[in-house]
Amino acid sequence: MAFEDKIKQLLDLRQTARLGGGEKGIEKQHSKGKLTARERIDLLLDEGSFEEFDMFVTHRCTNFGMEKKQILSDGVVTGYGTIDGRLVYVFSQDFTSYGGSLSETFAKKICKIMDQAMKVGAPVIGLNDSGGARIQEGVNSLAGYAEIFERNILASGVVPQISAIFGPCAGGAVYSPALTDFILMSKENSYMFVTGPKVVKTVTGEDVTEANLGGAMVHASKSGVAHFVSETEQEGIEMIRKLVSYIPSNNLEEAPIVNCTDPIDRLEDSLNSIMPDDPNKPYDVKDVIRAITDEGDFFEVHEKYAPNIVVGFARFNGVSVGIVANQPKFMAGVLDVNSSRKGARFVRFCDAFNIPIITLVDVPGFLCGTGQEYNGIITNGAKLLFAYGEATVPKITVTLRKSYGGAHDVMSSKQLRGDINYAWPTAQVAVMGASGATAILYGSDLKKMENPEEKAKFLQEKEQEYNDKFANPYDAAKYGYIDDVIEPRNTRFRIIRALQALATKKDSNPMKKHDNIPL
Repeated sequence: MAFEDKIKQLLDLRQTARLGGGEKGIEKQHSKGKLTARERIDLLLDEGSFEEFDMFVTHRCTNFGMEKKQILSDGVVTGYGTIDGRLVYVFSQDFTSYGGSLSETFAKKICKIMDQAMKVGAPVIGLNDSGGARIQEGVNSLAGYAEIFERNILASGVVPQISAIFGPCAGGAVYSPALTDFILMSKENSYMFVTGPKVVKTVTGEDVTEANLGGAMVHASKSGVAHFVSETEQEGIEMIRKLVSYIPSNNLEEAPIVNCTDPIDRLEDSLNSIMPDDPNKPYDVKDVIRAITDEGDFFEVHEKYAPNIVVGFARFNGVSVGIVANQPKFMAGVLDVNSSRKGARFVRFCDAFNIPIITLVDVPGFLCGTGQEYNGIITNGAKLLFAYGEATVPKITVTLRKSYGGAHDVMSSKQLRGDINYAWPTAQVAVMGASGATAILYGSDLKKMENPEEKAKFLQEKEQEYNDKFANPYDAAKYGYIDDVIEPRNTRFRIIRALQALATKKDSNPMKKHDNIPL
């Protein structure tokens, strides 16, 4: 074969590979409102930056006549490229090829880029759109999944791992995304479940649709499996690009610093009047967050799940931070099973990847009741406690209003190695609120009182006495548990100064194989 013919053969093979399962398969994909595997990569990565691996790989299966159907790339596109000039590795499952089903060679392709990402210290982004294991390959496809799972586990806390679900993801396939740091689902076409509606019907007799069993909104609001939901694939890919901008490439680096034009000493006068006079009246903590961050930008994580706690990424003077904030607007900001899990997972991600944690506290305590106790509020609350206590990154805490009981300890208190703990003048740091405290402290006195008016007057006096002592931050400041009481409008400047002071912080935990967080 002449040299020119060999070049033409190469180009023809590349063109064939780029078509995946063929023109009809691409048309069918588009008819569902879905992009192809390569179209997704083109949107995700900087233009012209993608370097593909294993374009000419085919499966090795000879069962059920599979040897007669060979598709180049074997159902997954893998390689590396850049996002805003930063290296990332990516795999994109191709539903037009064998329904995106996973084979032995499909898995080897993914494992290859994951291994290389670990060596060079770059994030791994998986774009999932797969019918599951390729049943013609039997145990080999199951072994392929397990090979990927093991790499997900070893990469955890070493390089960021991000999963996008842009189609079906069922059975064993769900566990690779579940092992990654963040999961994004598109609203219309994606779903995740261990067993589908037909199996559910057979086993339990329950009639359920794919959307109600494992759709994007179910996992974003009920199970907490999904961290982000996008209206379209294009929006989802933009969200991934934005997420990557806040996080470092690996656990030995810092997050990228962005040029900041927002003055560090900007005073936000609205904060001096944002707190209601009534301590039981809600306000939106996101208004506080946007008032103090660079350009008011806040990239929320797990927005639709456990809204009584707010977590997400922002910047202060160009420095990326993780924010954890109780949300008085929902359930008074109380900590429960779901919010504790949500907060703990986010704190541990930030700590694993050197991202400082800013905690805004307004918490009345832990939610009580049989529902919470039966679902393990003790163990789940301990997860958040453990995450904060274990974290060695800079930790800055601002108590806005209530900080009661065990929840005070949990929310990055000084005793959990909080580095700098500020409080607004509206802060109330105590074991519990005034009414509950006086009922306990003066219960025997109240029992002796028969006159209702006398009892009411006594209660009012004792509640006022309790409030005078604890409905302010100064008692905690007296013991050094609060480093300073700050003017609310000056919060941005004080946080930035604290971040600058803590930039060279060194802290460590005792030597151990690994911890045993209460899972």
